[in-house]
Amino acid sequence: MASKNRSYSPGFTIVELLVVIVVIGVLAAITIVSYTGIAQRATNSALQSDLANASQQLKLYSIDNGNYPQTNNCASSPTPPNICLKSSPNNTLTYQPNPTDYQSFSLISSNNNNATNNYRLTDSNTTPTPVSLVCPLNFIVVPGSSTYGTSDFCVMKYEAKQVGSTTTPISQAAGLPWTSISQTTAIANSPNVAGCTGCHLITETEWLTIAQNVLNIASNWSGGSVGSSYIYSGHNDNVPANALAADTNDGNGYIGTGDSSSSGADQRRTLRLSNGEVIWDLAGNVYDWTNSTLASGQQPGLSGEVAYSSKQWNNGSLLRNGLPANALPSFTGISGASGWSSTQGIGQLYSNSGDTSTRPFRRGGNWWDHGSAGVFALFLDYLPTGSSSAIGFRVSK
Repeated sequence: MASKNRSYSPGFTIVELLVVIVVIGVLAAITIVSYTGIAQRATNSALQSDLANASQQLKLYSIDNGNYPQTNNCASSPTPPNICLKSSPNNTLTYQPNPTDYQSFSLISSNNNNATNNYRLTDSNTTPTPVSLVCPLNFIVVPGSSTYGTSDFCVMKYEAKQVGSTTTPISQAAGLPWTSISQTTAIANSPNVAGCTGCHLITETEWLTIAQNVLNIASNWSGGSVGSSYIYSGHNDNVPANALAADTNDGNGYIGTGDSSSSGADQRRTLRLSNGEVIWDLAGNVYDWTNSTLASGQQPGLSGEVAYSSKQWNNGSLLRNGLPANALPSFTGISGASGWSSTQGIGQLYSNSGDTSTRPFRRGGNWWDHGSAGVFALFLDYLPTGSSSAIGFRVSK
């Protein structure tokens, strides 16, 4: 019998098809990653270019008019005191002049399609710097803390200042801190910061987030490593016997104190954060209200107290009572912090465990507090409606 011819068509096996699919997937992923990287670099380049162009416009305006413009307004042909600063498609320029004298500005360029794409420059720092948040003028970004349950937030670089008799706080180096203000009034006025939606008196957890951060930075310690010798605690030696203005130059941290880095003094008024930002007068100079209070009969202290006194945080007899655990230095998660005292420059607790009034929190210390001043200093002897020429405040967002 004659055999029948069978036709044979070669094909792919399942394994071969899977290999092809995997290879295509890898190539597609590489293409996407490459494209994303190119697109990201292009976006960043456009943001920085917008800042450079706008800064040049502002500098030329200042030369012609003696100050920077009051507003950025492109709705019509701008004339002084306005200007029109234009950005690339899908980008937004946020112009923030100093509303007191218009001699300084902050300029932020952000991408409308990606909230994390933001760059900032100022009149004094002309290098675009990435920022995770768009903050008001002379606010800095503070990295959030899992310890305190905070996300990144903005805070005044300087203690709040008052210009004239307004109820609008401003963050600026010039001028003395806004004092003789109660916690109640500070809470009411904090949302008034110009151009700031969501501004409020700094919270306890925000303050402690900053304290934890600066305590972890070696350059904030006189010994050059965390926990070595003491952390700088600002103007606290009563020389001179008054509050001080700050400086636009963060390198002048001893300004007004009569001390210097060569003298080995703890009077440095600047502390650096992990993201490179610098904050002024977190300790010393004047006290700062935070938004917290302790209810009647909840004060920490020592057993049997009948009067207010200063205590070391590492005092084994300290009764916490109603004070949250996270308000204590031991909660920072830093090795050895539970044993720190005013010797390490963190400040002391001023309280009376026998007190029966509702008491607000004031932090930091003032110009005469010496060892009681520090980033963890806590004073609980005023009423929410009380005020003093040595108590100010700081706003956050």
